[in-house]
Amino acid sequence: MARVLIVGAGLTGSLCAALLRKEVTGPLYLAVWDKAGDSGGRMITTSSPHNPQCTADLGAQYITRTPHYAKQHQIFYDELLTVGILTPLAVPIEGMSVNEGDCNFVAPQGVSSITKHYLKKSGAEVHFRRCVTQINLRNNKWEVSKETGYPESFDLVVLTMPAPQILQLQGDIVNLMSECQRQQLESVSYSSRYALGLFYDAGTKIDVPWGGKYITSNPCIRFVSIDNKKRHIESSEIGPSLVIHTTVPFGMKFLEHSEEDVQELIFQQLENILPGLPHPVAIKCHKWRHSQI
Repeated sequence: MARVLIVGAGLTGSLCAALLRKEVTGPLYLAVWDKAGDSGGRMITTSSPHNPQCTADLGAQYITRTPHYAKQHQIFYDELLTVGILTPLAVPIEGMSVNEGDCNFVAPQGVSSITKHYLKKSGAEVHFRRCVTQINLRNNKWEVSKETGYPESFDLVVLTMPAPQILQLQGDIVNLMSECQRQQLESVSYSSRYALGLFYDAGTKIDVPWGGKYITSNPCIRFVSIDNKKRHIESSEIGPSLVIHTTVPFGMKFLEHSEEDVQELIFQQLENILPGLPHPVAIKCHKWRHSQI
């Protein structure tokens, strides 16, 4: 039986797993490892510690289908829309650039529901908090080492993590990688930013006419969304959630600062955008070191 390991449980890794399962006709052991505690990657959805139904998308905010992608990826959009994982974005996003023929979608259950859907379809054995450290070639097999536990052998390894993390791997992979491949990976650059998720008690009102808003006049904050409103989840039993994305310059400047210091700076600027905002019952701060290419 062929043994395949996919490293990374974001959109690329989860979809790759589902497609492999679909295309391979023979016996296949398929594993997906991720160093995080859940699937999603840059499509992560987090929840309030006080109410797991109160969630917030800290990464991707909505899915834009361009006319080109509508043709190239129609089968994927049709499937996700049919099963209700995606629904049309129906609330205003102020400042959003809209090109002719574009369609925007949100994930009512959180954007990580997309990756969870594909992982479930793949039937893969999924393990979280498994950080790959070395990849060696042993007897025509790939021996993969992780931070804890024994190495495991696979016939094929697919790496879907950010390029800098691939370059940090040790073992034979260092010498097996061509200079051209290394240069290509080294040439990939990422923006960095922070995301803040704020969770509120049921019954809290945040009275704004939009579901999301791009901010153009603030040095710290680039985007704000009333996340439950954006995803069409407004309930008397579930409190609202709010997501803030910082600007890239702010993210780069404070990349190595403590979360506490960064939160305080974001809250100071948020008061200028949404004055009088109620105090949240829970806060989640996420550093996107590798945000967008």
